[in-house]
Amino acid sequence: MNLTKKLLIFTIMFITQLSFAQYTEVINSNRPGVSKSAFSVGTNVLQFEVGPYIVNEEHTPLQYDVSGFGADFTARYGLFFEQLEINLEGIYQNDTFTDNRSTIPAENKRSNFKNFAIGAKYLVYDPYKNSEEEDKPNLYSYHANRSFKWKSLIPAVAVYAGVNIDSKNNSFLPPGVEGISPKIMVSTQNNFSGGWVLVTNLIKDRIGTDFSDFQYIITLTHSFNPQWVVFGETQGIKSDFYADNLFRFGGAYLWSKDFQLDTAVTFNSKDTPSVFGVNFGMSYRFDFHVDKEIDNGNSRDEADKRKPKNKKEKKKRTDDFDDDGNL
Repeated sequence: MNLTKKLLIFTIMFITQLSFAQYTEVINSNRPGVSKSAFSVGTNVLQFEVGPYIVNEEHTPLQYDVSGFGADFTARYGLFFEQLEINLEGIYQNDTFTDNRSTIPAENKRSNFKNFAIGAKYLVYDPYKNSEEEDKPNLYSYHANRSFKWKSLIPAVAVYAGVNIDSKNNSFLPPGVEGISPKIMVSTQNNFSGGWVLVTNLIKDRIGTDFSDFQYIITLTHSFNPQWVVFGETQGIKSDFYADNLFRFGGAYLWSKDFQLDTAVTFNSKDTPSVFGVNFGMSYRFDFHVDKEIDNGNSRDEADKRKPKNKKEKKKRTDDFDDDGNL
């Protein structure tokens, strides 16, 4: 194997290892899926993620359909610690609800937030934190670097706590759901060799209301190279107001280290209602991250050693140079 190939493998593996840290040299977005990574964006990083979409729903037994558009959005900021992230997220939708039960269909135009929440996420366990020495890339074996590692079955774990802010008389929500209600989540993430990442979310939403729901989201992504990634996702929702199993597939393209584009389709397998949606999204970050300086106590001692102790020693050091300034 020539030197160029060795350097290429080392660079790819080094970038992979960086992705396990909180702060990464390239943007770390939750898109194009709806699951939330266990890792934060990094301290002093402000990141926006938005995805306009179109949606079509048809409920066969109740004879209604919905067509319209909307946008989901998230603002994330790394605060105080590498493990901590505060975020604001929501979905705004504008659609037309058509009741087909009568001879003349009745249309009702709607526009409001389907959800709006503010919260914080904290990484409580990071199995990759002290694995730099163990996971150094093998410069002589491409297959060894991509082989399965049993310890990759141990996930990173984060917890989230936040509050929903629901407006009064919101036609997208169950009757009586309004005001502030808690939301909690546990997020796990496994980084497997070969560019595979598995994210799982367990969510309890609108706690304390008559229509509290439980959700699970499982997302599997695969990166072909540092720029292209594809994903598949399943989302289960269970409540007294609405229950569904949604499936998503799509991909993302890294335009630059701070900008990502993505697209995905969403659908289900039932008619109560049937769901089909397409979204196009983007993520952008403002990177103000500064690495903390590590002071091991030796820098000042070394500097003191290099200082001349007196004028005689200073003159002696000057005399060590020749007329061209070389030693």
